[in-house]
Amino acid sequence: MKMKMLSAMCLAATTVLATSSVMAWESEDGQHSTSASIALSSDYVWRGYSQTDEGAAISGSFDYAHSSGLYAGTWASNVDFDTPDNDVDASMELDIYAGFSSAFGDTGIAYDVGVLRYLYPGEESLDWNEVYGSLSYSFFSLGVAHSGDVYGSGEKGTYYSLGFDYDLPYDVSFSAGYGYYDYDEEVSEENHQDYRIGVAKDFAGFTFDMTYYDMDGDGEDAYGDLAEDRVVFTISKSL
Repeated sequence: MKMKMLSAMCLAATTVLATSSVMAWESEDGQHSTSASIALSSDYVWRGYSQTDEGAAISGSFDYAHSSGLYAGTWASNVDFDTPDNDVDASMELDIYAGFSSAFGDTGIAYDVGVLRYLYPGEESLDWNEVYGSLSYSFFSLGVAHSGDVYGSGEKGTYYSLGFDYDLPYDVSFSAGYGYYDYDEEVSEENHQDYRIGVAKDFAGFTFDMTYYDMDGDGEDAYGDLAEDRVVFTISKSL
């Protein structure tokens, strides 16, 4: 089943790459634009722990943007949520989002606010919504995301994040981040922290990324092997 799914997604990725010329589009007046991306990763790590049971992932996105700052888009990836005890066997995640991004005058401070829905086709009980907001200035960013139904549990969860991005010599991009998940006790008795640090470089029209991920002891207690430290390699292309 997994091989059939990955084969189908690889075929879809090939099709997207073959038609990339129609993905990036901008209206004559510059008011409207679309873009897309495709990525292959050695793992899909989200907020510190693997979503693919430590397996490979293929993902893709399609986005629309308006010159006013309004945007909407969708992103999808394979996942592996196989928990027989809870009768859950999700194999795909589909995210749908919309928001507004702009800047505060000439201050150099940018902001982004929006809403996102996580969908798991075939396992609708896992679907949930999240609202998010972020501020960025120079090399630094600060974000918060909140849900009153985190993981489809009916309980609250708030995720706080800090980011640092810097351009190194030889056109290498450096990125680091810290995240803190504050859960209702019904979701988790302990809050979790995660960390990441990585580098990326564009070459021959592709972006090559290598990122190290880890979680604190509470996260590893909650998610086991899925939260152990790991290095993830990703090859992506903007279309």
